[in-house]
Amino acid sequence: MAMGALSGAIAFTYTAYCLNLALKKPAKADSILPSTDPLVQSDAVDRKIVVRNEEGRELVPTGHSVVPLFPRTIELPSYGVPPQTSAVTTGSAPTEYTLVGLGLRTVTFIGFHVYLVGFYVATADVAALQSALVKRFNPIATTLVPGEREQLRNALLDPVQGEQIWEELLQRGVPARSAFRIAPVRDTDFAHLRDGFVRAVQSKTDAAVSDDRFGQAMRTFREVFNRGKAPKQTEILLVRADDGKLVITYDDGVSKNGRPSGRQMLGTVDEERISRALWLNYLAGKRVASEPARSNIVSGIMEFVERPIGTVATQVV
Repeated sequence: MAMGALSGAIAFTYTAYCLNLALKKPAKADSILPSTDPLVQSDAVDRKIVVRNEEGRELVPTGHSVVPLFPRTIELPSYGVPPQTSAVTTGSAPTEYTLVGLGLRTVTFIGFHVYLVGFYVATADVAALQSALVKRFNPIATTLVPGEREQLRNALLDPVQGEQIWEELLQRGVPARSAFRIAPVRDTDFAHLRDGFVRAVQSKTDAAVSDDRFGQAMRTFREVFNRGKAPKQTEILLVRADDGKLVITYDDGVSKNGRPSGRQMLGTVDEERISRALWLNYLAGKRVASEPARSNIVSGIMEFVERPIGTVATQVV
């Protein structure tokens, strides 16, 4: 019996030793994807992680405890509503917008968190954005090869080149419809947000072109934000329509009569230069409102251009 126990102990020890060696030995798993597929290339970008809640809605983790998730897609109307009408209504089918990237806005000298911001592009307009960026580096291509993708990434992150690229695209109406979704992570107010937006517009606008029309548009913009509190976990949308018009909506998340109040239109600003300056405040330049957001948006752009024009790929877990 003693010999049997000893033999068993030796066998167990040897098996454990072999298993340990096997675990330490690197192994390469087979892939069903061809070697030319962007997802298996060495420079493939990090895919956007998407989770589903109990209702099946696709959400993107933000990494922040106050607002932990952003919707991967949102649906918005065409916003043909007159400014005096507060409710967001439309007679046409809603348009789906896809999240490109998101990040946290902080006040640098104090270091506290202000809001999360996500950049959305109308899903139907993604192909035009893909095409414009791809053909900027290769006029006959439908996707960029690794070296070209790296050139595009560096250009978009460069303060001068990035601003030139986005300025040109926005003036051409590419993407035609897009939006920034702002979700405060601490209680704030519309006056604070307005002051930040106004400074951003002024920093992105040449004083020489600030004519009377532009001045009136800025006054209209300020009036839209003449409101009270903007508590944490609410939603403010800045929407750029296909004609460059800026639409501002707000959802306080409060249920009324047992039903969510939903997004309410706060106002519109018809001057295209206002929305363009606000977009540049997040997308490009030496100083942006949120560097994490700009970097994450560029990563989202890389997801677009590594795929053939007309496709949007995400990783669902």
